[in-house]
Amino acid sequence: MQDDNILRQKASEPLRKAEKLHPLYRGKIEIIPKVPISNLDYFAVWYTPGVSSACKKIVENIDNSFEYTSRWNTVAVVSDGTRVLGLGDIGPEAALPVMEGKALLFKYLGGVDAFPLCLREKDPNKIVEIVKKLEPSFGGINLEDIEKPKCFYILETLRKEMEIPVWHDDQQGTATITLSALYNASKIVGKNFTDLKIFILGAGSAGIATLKLLIRAGIDPGKVLMADRKGIINKDRPDLEEKFGVYTELILKTNSENKNGDYHKGFEGADVFIGFSTPGPGVVSKDDIKKMAKDAIVFACANPTPEIWPWEAREAGARIVATGRSDFPNQVNNSLVFPGMFRGVLDVAARTITDSMCIEVAKEIAKYAEEKGIHEEYIVPRMDEWDLFPRIAAAAASSAVKEGIARKPKTYEEELENATSIISRTRTLLENLEKSGFIKNLFYEDH
Repeated sequence: MQDDNILRQKASEPLRKAEKLHPLYRGKIEIIPKVPISNLDYFAVWYTPGVSSACKKIVENIDNSFEYTSRWNTVAVVSDGTRVLGLGDIGPEAALPVMEGKALLFKYLGGVDAFPLCLREKDPNKIVEIVKKLEPSFGGINLEDIEKPKCFYILETLRKEMEIPVWHDDQQGTATITLSALYNASKIVGKNFTDLKIFILGAGSAGIATLKLLIRAGIDPGKVLMADRKGIINKDRPDLEEKFGVYTELILKTNSENKNGDYHKGFEGADVFIGFSTPGPGVVSKDDIKKMAKDAIVFACANPTPEIWPWEAREAGARIVATGRSDFPNQVNNSLVFPGMFRGVLDVAARTITDSMCIEVAKEIAKYAEEKGIHEEYIVPRMDEWDLFPRIAAAAASSAVKEGIARKPKTYEEELENATSIISRTRTLLENLEKSGFIKNLFYEDH
């Protein structure tokens, strides 16, 4: 187990470095050519007159755009900046560093070309209209940091009305990795997954999506409590429709005993705490954790700071503690999911991403960690275990084929080989750019 004093010291280091390094690099991504252009003759092929032949092929069949252009590997990261990393409504410009970071992870972990698109628009219907108009240029859409309840409406509408995968990472990505982590955590503590008594603090996009996927995976909704700032959510709340929109019916399936009270009461007897609430520390106390059942599982996933520090949760008796941060053990973070998920759905040109696909990916992630040897500080893989991502891609692709939503079917084995090749190429390319000095490594310099 890592020394808690070391963890305390590490907690503030990323913020200090980020403040100094962002203005030095002036952005995290750029566009470079992927075709040879040694002399002007090449432009006659890549541009006029040669390019007209590619245009004609796409006129014949629009799906040829996935063969003749970069569309097959390009994702738009779309945000209105209304719910950013626990910072709230900070606007599209201030959200841009986060979306660039997302694009960086897409490329490095999944070999996917992603482009940040921050919109100066908050109306959900107009956001839907804008994203739908972008469809011809992209193979997929990643919605990011959009406030509830409109994020629910935007995702569900776009999934119904677009012919490419639309994914809200704060919903589906977070739910998938949380489910995966819970599969393995329940094995370690020796509790039956479907019998778990769960308390979810935070009824935003991540909390609702996680609830939805947990129920799909077999959790009894009646044994789940949810709470927000107003306290434990029950059927007597007058604002359910206003807060949860299309998911009101889902919320009403929880809390079969119709308990009420402030959120601190939700910890009583819970096997699992899942936090997607206000960044801490101090939102959750040691006394809260002490109310939980024996061998408690604590996922304190608020960003950028967990609701309770891991060492405090352990001191209070939690057996397994996870956060959303990469600098602590057990990072339950959607960064483990979306790069591989999109790699897989792009490679088979899937038309959507279903909940069943998310469950299959969650199982694949859990299986990977189990093969490595799960324990209290290793319930899910780490982001540096790059061979995980081709396996996620293969699970996503084969699941899409099984559901009949893949334009270009591939078997699990075919996609595993294909994804491994693409992701390896990306990592090698970036490593060579750094070694050659085209990307300067200023990370360890004192500025």
